[in-house]
Amino acid sequence: MHHTLPAADRAYALTKELVLTGELPGGHLFSEGEIAARLGVSRTPVREAFLRLQAEDLLTLIPKRGAVVVPVPPGEAEDVLDAREAVETAAVRRLLRRPEQVPAAVAELRAALEVQRGHAERGDLAGFAEADEAFHRTLVAAGRNALTMRFYATLADRQRRMSVHALGPVPEQLPVVLRQHEELIGIVESCDEAAFAVALRAHLDGTHRR
Repeated sequence: MHHTLPAADRAYALTKELVLTGELPGGHLFSEGEIAARLGVSRTPVREAFLRLQAEDLLTLIPKRGAVVVPVPPGEAEDVLDAREAVETAAVRRLLRRPEQVPAAVAELRAALEVQRGHAERGDLAGFAEADEAFHRTLVAAGRNALTMRFYATLADRQRRMSVHALGPVPEQLPVVLRQHEELIGIVESCDEAAFAVALRAHLDGTHRR
């Protein structure tokens, strides 16, 4: 039996995707009817989806008119980067306390980097941004801390909106990101915690704090 997602979940997933990819940009007003028509569902599940996205600070609902996409607030990029830096550094510190787990983590990071390299060679920016997120998520997962992984997932949503803005205008940035990821893997492999903290900060600064 093929199990289809409830209409409200489908409306939530579609609308969230449109907001995170920037297809519905900050400040954009759109209606429940637009989403309902795209999915071929009634407005009731769409209203439910909009309420969930309002709770996540992605939409502001305007009675009788629809929803406005909440723009990325000033200072949010800085907040997200600081939080990511803290979480990723802590994850690697924890991994390096268990040296027997390092080879497996390094193999996973190399695999994630290869996927990213493939997207760069095809010039697929959306795929590259997604693979970039997967690479950093792999770093966090290597720390094996369920709490920080859950927290990191909420950061990742906000991060995706930023990546599209940060990488879109500068395709020449892609090989730089790949080279820095390669360097981060080498540092993890050599178990150098202090060097990792420094390299990660430089990497995040270079991509986003320009």
